[in-house]
Amino acid sequence: MQKKYSLLFLIGGLVSLLFGALIGVLIALIYIFPDFLKEFLPFNQLRPLHTTSVVSWIILSAVGGIYFYISKVEKVKIFSPKLMKIHFVLYAVVGLLILFSIFSNNLGGREYMEFYPLLILPILFGWILFGINFYKSLLGKVKEWPLYYWMWGVGIVFMIFHLSEANFWVMDYFRRDYIKDMTVQWKSYGAFVGSWNMLVYGTALYLMTKIKDDVNLAHGKTTFFFFFLGLTNLMFGWAHHTYILPTLPWVRYLAYAVSMTEWIIFIKIVYSWSKSLTKKDKQKHTMAYLYIMASDLWVFLNLVMALFMSIPVFNYFSHGTHITVAHSMGTTIGINTCVLLASVSFILSKLKKGTINLKLNKFSFYFFNSSLFVFWVALIAMGVKKSIWQLNKESQVFSQLQEESHVFYIVFIVAGSFMFISLLMIVVPMIKELIPFVKNRKEKLLK
Repeated sequence: MQKKYSLLFLIGGLVSLLFGALIGVLIALIYIFPDFLKEFLPFNQLRPLHTTSVVSWIILSAVGGIYFYISKVEKVKIFSPKLMKIHFVLYAVVGLLILFSIFSNNLGGREYMEFYPLLILPILFGWILFGINFYKSLLGKVKEWPLYYWMWGVGIVFMIFHLSEANFWVMDYFRRDYIKDMTVQWKSYGAFVGSWNMLVYGTALYLMTKIKDDVNLAHGKTTFFFFFLGLTNLMFGWAHHTYILPTLPWVRYLAYAVSMTEWIIFIKIVYSWSKSLTKKDKQKHTMAYLYIMASDLWVFLNLVMALFMSIPVFNYFSHGTHITVAHSMGTTIGINTCVLLASVSFILSKLKKGTINLKLNKFSFYFFNSSLFVFWVALIAMGVKKSIWQLNKESQVFSQLQEESHVFYIVFIVAGSFMFISLLMIVVPMIKELIPFVKNRKEKLLK
């Protein structure tokens, strides 16, 4: 049962990734054809479909991976397989209700969670079930926790808190005060992303220890320093989202300082790890290795962008443009998605070796990352164009900006379409390989 439901979480995540990517292509087409799908599925419904699907991919695949690694690789007995089953069934039902909420235009929530607000309650309950299973399975059973256990555990706790905080707006105390409402909203969303980063980066560290077959990587001083730096970023780094609000100066300065640090350490860890790997280590888990290295490259690219975006004067002009979208896309797709695809690749290698054509997999990998890079650059160009337009006191009407950005929109759509095709090439074979294991039609885990 444990393996079945962990793999069902992964399949649900992969399906969400494909669906979110498809909706993203449809949204991109609106830039060229403003009336596209307007009568059937307007932008105000397409956007929450896209964001909800992508966030679901990150959450479901991270959760499925953690369940799998604890129970099947680490051989730790899950406290309650029944709770795991309830957790999956609950999220499957909530997922369908969220889709119904969006398709029927019964919205009312905020950013990332624009669906019917009461649906957040079963989502929170699912996180509580996950937390109970996680801590009950490991506390007292595993001594001297490696860092990835700490990252997963902290991510779960903070996810529960910040998901709750993100819905404080339903209370009059917050909703009646615009500044207070906006501050809490952006604070909670920044920390919400930091919480899932704990799950994703913990997964990246776990994969690095397994590929090198050296658990000491998760016990070193540098890695624990990275953990506390990431925790600090989770708790305070959100404030760079609120530069435009009249918050206290020390909050801005602290956020600025914290924003400059976290990813630099992650780059150092991955770089040192990759240098220490033997040829045999790389060949044993080729795709997992490639995806982790790709995530490190995207960390570097987004770090450069984040350094500029965290500087108040740059933030003032970039905020609300496609530069912000490029940052979120580069982070969500380039970093989180690459780490989680590495996770699924590793799990498939543990289930059965040699199940996917390696040459085709490598082609899909390079096709995906090159498409993403062009897509990312196009977004930055669109953002720079709008920033210049906003600064120009003699700027013409907005439609003129749209016409001048037409070539960027074309590149954006083509690159996005190629990225979707590459994801089809990557994800569909993964799903096909996972399904037989869910049905127990294939052999047991290989050692």
